[in-house]
Amino acid sequence: MTTKIVLVDYGMGNLWSVQNAFLYLGVSPVISSDPTVINKADTLILPGVGSFYLASNHLKETGVGQAILQSVVLNKAKFLGICLGMQLLCLESSEDGESKGLGVIPTIVERISNRGNNFKVPHIGFNSVDAKDDQILYKGLKLPTDFYFVHSYKLKYKEIEGSIGTTLYGEQFISSYENKNIFATQFHPEKSQTNGLKLLQNFLNA
Repeated sequence: MTTKIVLVDYGMGNLWSVQNAFLYLGVSPVISSDPTVINKADTLILPGVGSFYLASNHLKETGVGQAILQSVVLNKAKFLGICLGMQLLCLESSEDGESKGLGVIPTIVERISNRGNNFKVPHIGFNSVDAKDDQILYKGLKLPTDFYFVHSYKLKYKEIEGSIGTTLYGEQFISSYENKNIFATQFHPEKSQTNGLKLLQNFLNA
């Protein structure tokens, strides 16, 4: 028997604010750090704030990372990564030392450049996201549109398989991603007011 929606608890996420956003939309995610529960989920949500290095090590040591890959890549569970949860899908990051990600999004995570102190790091606040009109996450939203960011590292911009949203902060970076059953945002939809709730509803409807 599967659990419909699982909010992955690996000790580094804004679990309660994410859970509250989904509760507002009328769904009740199960919070779990159990690889067996994660493995059997129909829908997974991976939030996160903090160190990529610590998070990636935790995912490896606990088996949660392997369970996510089993669920998302092999079982085709629907997946949403938020902030650090998006970055962990990438190939690698230099944050707190080189470490490998889950390898789902074929780009790297790198520190935001302050470009001569013209851009403060971390990048905090609402900023514009642009994307193609046919992307599922942005259905019903006028593009470009604003979402709330808090991060010091970003996904390096490159052309990759799947659909991306982009944001400019000193330089362009990938701020959202969708490819079949996999969705991810660098911004925090749970803190992005009406736009964020609409995006989460679009994810649920995908």
